Amino acid sequence: MQNHGNGVTCPGCNISIMAKNYWLVKQEPEAYSWAALVKDGKTAWTGVRNFQARNNLRAMKKGDVVFYYHSVSEKQVVGLARVVKEAYPDPTASEGDWSAVDIAPGKTLATPVPLEAIKTDKMLKDMLLVRNSRLSVTPMTEAQFNRLMALAETKP
Repeated sequence: MQNHGNGVTCPGCNISIMAKNYWLVKQEPEAYSWAALVKDGKTAWTGVRNFQARNNLRAMKKGDVVFYYHSVSEKQVVGLARVVKEAYPDPTASEGDWSAVDIAPGKTLATPVPLEAIKTDKMLKDMLLVRNSRLSVTPMTEAQFNRLMALAETKP
């Protein structure tokens, strides 16, 4: 059994099932793939240069659940991570007020969920991923999280 720091435990799981917030981050797999995150065990989510995405990073709390989306070439949700360090100044920013968070992998989705499935799903078609496709860090509702997990055939 794993304790998630909020009193919740689940067998063999690295993801808090009682997270308050749900997020989706996008990354080109050629730049930094889900497999690279799994191999590294943790990464600083840096380089965000959009004010709305930056504000979303700043809203992330330790333990929040993060879907990992491969953009551009694959266009599919492939993994589930968690926030392990809340927002801090982005060390890659030479100017401006930018933030970063640290995320760690939780689990690979049993079935990746392609963007087309998200766009055609009644419950997911209004996700920011669909409505504002250029935004690299987006919040999700608990209902969207649960639906995406069902489509991915993955338990938290």
